[in-house]
Amino acid sequence: MSKIIRGKTFDEERALYASRGVIAEDCCFDGPADGESAFKESRDIEAKNCYFNLRYPFWHVEGLVVENCEMTENCRAALWYTHGASIRDSRLHGIKALRECSGITIENCDIISPEFGWSVKDIVMKDSSAESEYFMMRSESLRFENVSLKGKYSFQYITDSVFENCNFDTKDAFWHAKDVVIRNSTIKGEYLAWYCENVTFINCTISGTQPFCYCKNLKLVDCRMFDADLAFEKSEVEANILTPVISIKNPLRGTITVPEVGEIIMDDKKARGEIIIGGQK
Repeated sequence: MSKIIRGKTFDEERALYASRGVIAEDCCFDGPADGESAFKESRDIEAKNCYFNLRYPFWHVEGLVVENCEMTENCRAALWYTHGASIRDSRLHGIKALRECSGITIENCDIISPEFGWSVKDIVMKDSSAESEYFMMRSESLRFENVSLKGKYSFQYITDSVFENCNFDTKDAFWHAKDVVIRNSTIKGEYLAWYCENVTFINCTISGTQPFCYCKNLKLVDCRMFDADLAFEKSEVEANILTPVISIKNPLRGTITVPEVGEIIMDDKKARGEIIIGGQK
């Protein structure tokens, strides 16, 4: 049977350390003692309508529900080494949240957190927004739906992930990504997806300079590209593009179908990619 704690304020070090089966409702983790690690090493924890203004509240937690909570910019590194968590209707505004975690579902949340989601696994995110730098770096098995992101250097070194109906405004995204599918999404940013492998974009709108360089087994299916110059340099690519492209440079191999291209640069002897313009090679 769960223990309910309601309307309390905690500011001491490890205030509820190693708790089991606790429901905290309308509680405040803040105060002059400035203590850290409120729920460290705990299990089966629920936090509802709580305010977190202190560091490291959920480290090494097994089984966690966070609902309608606020984690301020002072709530640094909120979730590390935590497994099996649901976070709903909450604000995650502290730096470096979600590290080395697995089995996490995030729904209807507002995230403002540089270096969010490093080295995580089996993460589902839906109907949420994020502002972050180095978002989800070195993570695997991500499943995102209806997520908007503004940031830099996102999704670097990720693997085995699927994104649907998302809106990403982020430069240097998907570098070194492997085994990834992005569907029905808008991606804005410079230098998109360099060095990626087995990455597929389906029905996406893509904008920004110098996309898709040094890629292996890259696929674009019925995608639109804007402000795209010097695209596909030294990449292995199969692409069906629905809009004109400013310039294409030295695709290594594969076929690019495009209605119009402003300039084709083929000054590398190793570049053997075919470019088909309006049905004509």
